[in-house]
Amino acid sequence: MTERPTPAEVRKARKAELVGWCETFGLNAEGKVDELRGRILDYLATPEDEAAPPKGEEPAAEAPAEEPEEAEEEEAEEEPEEEEAPKGKKKAKAKEEEEAFTPKLKPTIEPAVRRLLDVRRSVASRRPRFVRQEWFRYKRLGEVWRNPHGMHSKLHRHWGYRPNVPSIGYRGPRAVRGLHPSGFREVLIHTVRELDAVDPKVEAVRIAGSVGTRRRTEIQAAADEKGIRILNRREEE
Repeated sequence: MTERPTPAEVRKARKAELVGWCETFGLNAEGKVDELRGRILDYLATPEDEAAPPKGEEPAAEAPAEEPEEAEEEEAEEEPEEEEAPKGKKKAKAKEEEEAFTPKLKPTIEPAVRRLLDVRRSVASRRPRFVRQEWFRYKRLGEVWRNPHGMHSKLHRHWGYRPNVPSIGYRGPRAVRGLHPSGFREVLIHTVRELDAVDPKVEAVRIAGSVGTRRRTEIQAAADEKGIRILNRREEE
C-alpha cells in the first residue's frame, strides 16, 4: 500500500508529483495543477476504506433504475410549444415573401463617364470639411461655410495654421458635376405631364416637396409604367 502524502506535501508538490499520485490513487491525471491538487486533497479527506480503488480496478456499475413509462409520457406532454408570432409580423413576413426583389434602375452611360464618377467619389473622400470662420467662438454663426473678409483675417490670407478654405483642386471632374451618384441627371417633377419630357436612360426624377400625397402617388405609378427611376420615392403606409 502506497503511503499517503500529507496535505502540506500536496500543496507544495509540483505537477509531475501530482500526476504520479493521481495515477497511483486511480484518479484522473488530466487538468491544471489546481485541479489535480484539489482531486488529491479530496481523496485524502476520505477514509482509506472508502477511498477510490487503485487504477485497473473499476467499481461495479449500478444497474439503472427502471423509470416508469408514465414519467416519459408526462415529459413528452410538458415539452414547450413554439410561441406563435404576432399576426402583424406574420403579415409583414408574408408580404416580404410575396414582393420579389427588384433592383434599382441604372443609367445608360459611357465607360468614360463611369470612370469619372469613380474619380469624383475618390476626390470627395479626400476633401476636407470647410467651416465658417470662428464658428467655434460664436454659436450664432453656425458651421455653414461663409467666405472670410477683412485684411486682418488669417483665414482670408490662407495662413498655414488656419483651416482649409475652398479653392482650386477640391472640385470633381467637370463632365460629371451635378450628376446623381448613380449617374442619372436629376429632373425636378411637379405633375404627371412633366414625365413625358424625361429620358429614362439618362435622367431620373425627383418629386418636389410641395407635391401632395395623392399627386405623388399618381406620379410614382406613372413613372413605374414608363420605367423612370424616382430618387425620393415614398412608400405607401
